[in-house]
Amino acid sequence: MTWRGAVTPKDRILACLPYLLPLLDVLDFAGPFFRQFPALQPVLIPLLPLAGIYRGVPFLGLIIFFVLFLLVVRNDKVSHFIRFNTMQAILLDIVLILCSIIVSFVLQPVLQGGLILETLFNVVFLGTIAAVGYSVVQTALGRYAEIPTLSAAVHMQVGNY
Repeated sequence: MTWRGAVTPKDRILACLPYLLPLLDVLDFAGPFFRQFPALQPVLIPLLPLAGIYRGVPFLGLIIFFVLFLLVVRNDKVSHFIRFNTMQAILLDIVLILCSIIVSFVLQPVLQGGLILETLFNVVFLGTIAAVGYSVVQTALGRYAEIPTLSAAVHMQVGNY
């Protein structure tokens, strides 16, 4: 859907950048997948420098979250396309953080590893990669990436102009 106005190439690039946040956070769930498919590990090489900085600076994820939310999503001067995609990336990241908390404090102590936990890690990892990949492709094409339920929440936050 591009009925909300023209989308410039600059807007497309800027709207794709926030998806790095969930992409870096989903790496916590990547271990079992890459142990099962080690030949795919080189795919991560471009993310390693960013992941090192992201993990190395305390509270950087939280700082980026607030900067994106306060300076982009809540700023009416920024185009709707960029605000929509930024909010969608933030919500994807919130879902990942909630999954991480549930796994750490509930599932890992109960399941203590094993096939069920590895399967859950793979589902979260592959689901997030699919959502981010779809969103980035749609955004690069200048379209709104409509992910069921998630995009509805984004529309409630950003508005439907």
